[in-house]
Amino acid sequence: MFGLGWFEVVTLVVIALLVFGPDKLPQAAAQAGKTLRNLRRMANNAKQDLRSGLGPEFSDFDPADLNPKNFIRKHLSGDLEDAWNGGSPALPASIPAYPAPFSDDVVHELGYGEIPPYDSEAT
Repeated sequence: MFGLGWFEVVTLVVIALLVFGPDKLPQAAAQAGKTLRNLRRMANNAKQDLRSGLGPEFSDFDPADLNPKNFIRKHLSGDLEDAWNGGSPALPASIPAYPAPFSDDVVHELGYGEIPPYDSEAT
């Protein structure tokens, strides 16, 4: 439940009893429940309005996919799992799997104390 253990829940209940008192605690809990239900209903209505406004071509759109974690998991991890399971990664044939960092340039390793080249246009 929200990543809370039993000790934290009991501590929150004791604090709520001290703040609200035993006679007002049920009313405060009922009001908090109503507020949570209203917020959940508003979020669901906003999702439905967004889906209906986008049209039928976005019927499988889920706003949770816009979270960067979910986006990466959905779009990249499937390709990576295929590659790890022996399948080929989903790269077009024209794109090499591991392009060379410099096509014709010779890579020069820096010695001890050498300063790497600085490209003012790249920053």
